[in-house]
Amino acid sequence: MNTTLRRAVVATAAVSITLSMAACGKKSVDTGKSTAADVNQGFRIGLALPENQTTRYEAVDRPQIQTRLKALCPKCQLDYENAGQNANTQEAQLNTLISDGDKVIIVDPVDYQAIQPSIEKAHAAGIKIVSYDRLAQGAVDGYVSFDNTQVGKEQAQGLLDALGGRVAPSTPVVMINGDSADPNAAQYKAGALSVLRGKVRIAAEYNTPGWQADEASKEIDNAINRLGKSNIAAVYSANDGMATGIVNTLLADHLSTLPPISGQDAQLDATQRIVAGLQSFTIYKPYAVEADTAAQMAIELATGQPLEVADSTVSSATNKGIPAKLVATTIMDSKNIRQTVIADGLYTVDQICTTQYAADCARIGLK
Repeated sequence: MNTTLRRAVVATAAVSITLSMAACGKKSVDTGKSTAADVNQGFRIGLALPENQTTRYEAVDRPQIQTRLKALCPKCQLDYENAGQNANTQEAQLNTLISDGDKVIIVDPVDYQAIQPSIEKAHAAGIKIVSYDRLAQGAVDGYVSFDNTQVGKEQAQGLLDALGGRVAPSTPVVMINGDSADPNAAQYKAGALSVLRGKVRIAAEYNTPGWQADEASKEIDNAINRLGKSNIAAVYSANDGMATGIVNTLLADHLSTLPPISGQDAQLDATQRIVAGLQSFTIYKPYAVEADTAAQMAIELATGQPLEVADSTVSSATNKGIPAKLVATTIMDSKNIRQTVIADGLYTVDQICTTQYAADCARIGLK
């Protein structure tokens, strides 16, 4: 585990110990509604995730949050909802969580603006809100995510490193960004452009509805038709799911050598593409640390404890100075797979190095 991640995990453990002590008799902050004793009595906690196409949500976020909440509050009940990438569905789900009497809701918004009325309704009902991964507008009480601008910078730097000696102001790069309804997408893009601008030429740029792989496939196909496949030196893909569509389309066009392609999320299939040399790198985001932190923040808010897990603040268009924790990220390429996703237990060598990828794993010393 790298130093940054180790510190994050240690911090997570320290907060857990603090909360356990609080449950055993530490005097709580008097909010008039909740006390640390509620951890022993139990209460309802809502978890509203945005979609299930991206593998992380069901494979990591949901089970990790559930496990951590169970450890911190054994008698608490988790009410889980997944919106399937539909903002209207998520609005209805939040209404259900509000009606069910959840004391705190962890929500990753499908649409950070459209969700504001639901956030305000929850706030009016005395429900605390942890905005998870994406910052929702409205009366949010705490925010847990990654430094999204820094992620974009890491993506851009990874592309420049992969281009090597081909970096020049005239070098054509296709930029395939995420969904414009997702505030994170704009932050990734801004971070990436702050590094790429003046060093390469953005020859074509797209915003991808729903972060869908098939939409990204259409976009790279459009770029090929506009620019010619020999005039694409690199492809900025904002995440691994879209990189899947991009790589498949480029392979279908029979490119003898794929250009450098970025990603984000360290999905298993992306890790295997990196092993095989089909994707240059991804951004490894330690979701387990993010999920643990969100669970702890939820318990702290619900029980009226100080937000010890937060170490910074962020602001939205509607709310300033929101207590926040931004977890550090890492560029992951073929050289540090063992030190990232394997060391942190996200995947095993056997999960990555299936029969199809065994020779590639041996080539890079992974197996």
